[in-house]
Amino acid sequence: MRKFFSALVIIPLAIVFTVFAVANRHLVTVSFDPFNSSDPAVGATLPLFAVIILSAILGVIAGGMATWFTQGRWRRAARQREAEAQRARAELADLRAHVATASRNGTQRLPAPGSPYMAGERDKSGATL
Repeated sequence: MRKFFSALVIIPLAIVFTVFAVANRHLVTVSFDPFNSSDPAVGATLPLFAVIILSAILGVIAGGMATWFTQGRWRRAARQREAEAQRARAELADLRAHVATASRNGTQRLPAPGSPYMAGERDKSGATL
Protein backbone atom coordinates (compact mmCIF):
# COMPACT_ATOMS: atom_id res chain seq x y z
CA MET A 1 0.00 0.00 0.00
CA ARG A 2 2.87 2.33 0.84
CA LYS A 3 4.52 1.72 -2.53
CA PHE A 4 1.26 2.54 -4.25
CA PHE A 5 0.93 5.91 -2.49
CA SER A 6 4.57 6.81 -3.10
CA ALA A 7 4.13 5.96 -6.78
CA LEU A 8 0.92 7.99 -6.79
CA VAL A 9 2.94 11.03 -5.69
CA ILE A 10 6.32 10.45 -7.39
CA ILE A 11 5.05 9.68 -10.90
CA PRO A 12 3.01 12.92 -11.28
CA LEU A 13 5.90 14.93 -9.80
CA ALA A 14 8.32 13.39 -12.27
CA ILE A 15 5.96 14.23 -15.13
CA VAL A 16 5.61 17.84 -13.92
CA PHE A 17 9.40 18.26 -13.56
CA THR A 18 9.99 16.79 -17.01
CA VAL A 19 7.42 19.07 -18.66
CA PHE A 20 8.87 22.05 -16.75
CA ALA A 21 12.43 21.18 -17.85
CA VAL A 22 11.43 20.82 -21.50
CA ALA A 23 9.48 24.10 -21.48
CA ASN A 24 12.30 26.06 -19.78
CA ARG A 25 15.44 24.70 -21.37
CA HIS A 26 16.83 27.97 -22.77
CA LEU A 27 20.08 29.19 -21.22
CA VAL A 28 20.30 32.03 -18.71
CA THR A 29 23.36 33.61 -17.14
CA VAL A 30 23.40 33.70 -13.37
CA SER A 31 25.70 36.49 -12.24
CA PHE A 32 27.26 36.91 -8.81
CA ASP A 33 29.00 40.16 -9.75
CA PRO A 34 26.87 43.13 -8.64
CA PHE A 35 29.14 45.73 -10.33
CA ASN A 36 29.45 44.36 -13.87
CA SER A 37 26.34 42.52 -15.02
CA SER A 38 27.26 42.48 -18.73
CA ASP A 39 30.58 40.65 -18.23
CA PRO A 40 30.45 39.13 -14.72
CA ALA A 41 33.62 37.97 -13.01
CA VAL A 42 31.69 35.23 -11.21
CA GLY A 43 28.78 33.74 -13.10
CA ALA A 44 27.40 30.64 -14.73
CA THR A 45 25.30 29.92 -17.79
CA LEU A 46 22.71 27.26 -17.01
CA PRO A 47 19.32 26.15 -18.30
CA LEU A 48 16.47 28.02 -16.61
CA PHE A 49 14.92 24.87 -15.15
CA ALA A 50 18.22 23.98 -13.48
CA VAL A 51 18.44 27.44 -11.89
CA ILE A 52 14.89 27.20 -10.55
CA ILE A 53 15.22 23.61 -9.30
CA LEU A 54 18.59 24.34 -7.66
CA SER A 55 17.10 27.41 -5.98
CA ALA A 56 14.25 25.29 -4.62
CA ILE A 57 16.67 22.62 -3.36
CA LEU A 58 18.84 25.23 -1.64
CA GLY A 59 15.72 26.76 -0.05
CA VAL A 60 14.62 23.40 1.33
CA ILE A 61 18.11 22.76 2.73
CA ALA A 62 18.28 26.24 4.32
CA GLY A 63 14.81 25.80 5.85
CA GLY A 64 15.71 22.38 7.20
CA MET A 65 18.88 23.72 8.79
CA ALA A 66 17.00 26.65 10.35
CA THR A 67 14.41 24.27 11.78
CA TRP A 68 17.13 21.93 13.08
CA PHE A 69 18.92 24.74 14.92
CA THR A 70 15.66 26.19 16.27
CA GLN A 71 14.58 22.84 17.72
CA GLY A 72 17.92 22.21 19.42
CA ARG A 73 16.65 23.15 22.86
CA TRP A 74 13.80 20.64 22.58
CA ARG A 75 16.18 17.85 21.61
CA ARG A 76 18.45 18.76 24.54
CA ALA A 77 15.48 18.72 26.94
CA ALA A 78 14.38 15.34 25.58
CA ARG A 79 17.88 13.92 26.15
CA GLN A 80 17.89 15.24 29.72
CA ARG A 81 14.44 13.78 30.46
CA GLU A 82 15.52 10.46 28.99
CA ALA A 83 18.61 10.44 31.23
CA GLU A 84 16.43 11.23 34.28
CA ALA A 85 14.02 8.44 33.36
CA GLN A 86 16.93 6.03 32.91
CA ARG A 87 18.28 6.94 36.37
CA ALA A 88 14.81 6.48 37.89
CA ARG A 89 14.47 3.05 36.22
CA ALA A 90 17.87 2.01 37.56
CA GLU A 91 16.96 3.20 41.08
CA LEU A 92 13.64 1.33 40.91
CA ALA A 93 15.42 -1.84 39.79
CA ASP A 94 17.87 -1.50 42.70
CA LEU A 95 15.00 -1.02 45.18
CA ARG A 96 13.13 -4.03 43.79
CA ALA A 97 16.27 -6.13 44.02
CA HIS A 98 16.80 -4.98 47.62
CA VAL A 99 13.19 -5.86 48.56
CA ALA A 100 13.47 -9.25 46.86
CA THR A 101 16.73 -9.98 48.71
CA ALA A 102 15.22 -8.90 52.03
CA SER A 103 12.13 -11.11 51.53
CA ARG A 104 14.32 -14.12 50.65
CA ASN A 105 16.39 -13.62 53.79
CA GLY A 106 13.25 -13.63 55.94
CA THR A 107 13.47 -9.99 56.91
CA GLN A 108 10.00 -8.65 57.56
CA ARG A 109 8.92 -5.33 56.29
CA LEU A 110 7.78 -2.95 58.95
CA PRO A 111 4.49 -1.09 58.61
CA ALA A 112 4.61 2.56 57.76
CA PRO A 113 5.09 4.92 60.74
CA GLY A 114 1.78 6.15 62.09
CA SER A 115 -0.05 3.09 60.76
CA PRO A 116 -2.87 1.82 63.04
CA TYR A 117 -1.45 -1.68 62.66
CA MET A 118 1.82 -1.06 64.52
CA ALA A 119 2.91 -3.88 66.84
CA GLY A 120 1.60 -3.47 70.39
CA GLU A 121 -1.25 -1.16 69.50
CA ARG A 122 -4.89 -1.91 70.04
CA ASP A 123 -7.88 -1.50 67.76
CA LYS A 124 -11.21 0.13 68.74
CA SER A 125 -12.48 -2.92 70.61
CA GLY A 126 -9.26 -3.21 72.60
CA ALA A 127 -7.83 -6.22 70.80
CA THR A 128 -4.06 -6.33 70.40
CA LEU A 129 -2.97 -5.97 66.84
